[in-house]
Amino acid sequence: MPDVVRWGVLSPAKIAVKKVIPAMQAGARSEVVAIASRDAARAQAAADALHLPHAFASYDALLGSDVVDAVYVPLPNHLHVPWAVRALEAGKHVLVEKPLARSAAEAAPLLDAAAAHPHLKVMEAFMYRFHPQWRRAKAWIDAGEVGALRTVHSHFSYHNVNPDDVRNRPETGGGGLLDIGCYDVSLSRFLFGREPLRVAAQLDVDPDFGTDRLASALLDFGDGATATFSCATRLAPHQRVEASGEAGRVELDVPFNAPPAGAVRARLVRGGEVLEHVERDVDQYTLQGDALSTAILEDRPVPTPLADGLANMRVLDAIRDAAATGAWADVPPAGGSLNAAAPA
Repeated sequence: MPDVVRWGVLSPAKIAVKKVIPAMQAGARSEVVAIASRDAARAQAAADALHLPHAFASYDALLGSDVVDAVYVPLPNHLHVPWAVRALEAGKHVLVEKPLARSAAEAAPLLDAAAAHPHLKVMEAFMYRFHPQWRRAKAWIDAGEVGALRTVHSHFSYHNVNPDDVRNRPETGGGGLLDIGCYDVSLSRFLFGREPLRVAAQLDVDPDFGTDRLASALLDFGDGATATFSCATRLAPHQRVEASGEAGRVELDVPFNAPPAGAVRARLVRGGEVLEHVERDVDQYTLQGDALSTAILEDRPVPTPLADGLANMRVLDAIRDAAATGAWADVPPAGGSLNAAAPA
């Protein structure tokens, strides 16, 4: 049996070349061996810069190669499902960037394709769940350290006015809600361990780009429990999460873009005491790559099942519906296991 998974990457997207590929190369069970672009020179330049042995002048050429076992898809949102499906049909395991798609309906064919290829592993790339600070936060909450969890608030923002950026183009699935609001929805579901029943929301749409630049939402988790969040593409960069219960709260200062070098802190505030959990020099992309590679090599279930991704998309759909109508929107029920924990 091989001891590493050989990965190929569809496109020299910024997140791939700056974050994911270098991190996976540092993993114990992942080896990135190939990259593809529709521009042969661009593919070769990326391969040279990242010291990858293979460069392909088309995505199909990479998918047809026997030097690749699994494929990472960092393409724009509207291309996630089509190319993930083609990768499965080519016999490759798949790590597909978040969000899974632009809508739950668009994501459904990927779940069908995964069901038709049960020997292949497919996972959405929500890297934050693999960081130890999130395992600690979840463990505190599950152990009742904050009492019954009652509300979660999160904020995620950046400032981007580049008209050529795919995140500012509606036809490619741009806008803050899909790009970063997907984290806010995911983490709320993760911490509560269940689905919200309904949502209320407001979206502020950029008049020039046609994408949402500020999204605010209220998620009703039943029995009076709520999650609130805001996400924005035109605000000063900032991120934070607070999860509060009857006896205390959990705080994460850098919940999403935790740096691979230096210290990251999660805090449990209970009464007059503060317990701080510090993690140093942890790359969540390395952990994500090794977790999926281990599932592939040992034929285990993936850490976060596709059903979780579909459930997340259903909440995002409901948020857009609520914003459009100005009324509460119900979240359609979704099956599948939630909150599969990342390996320790």
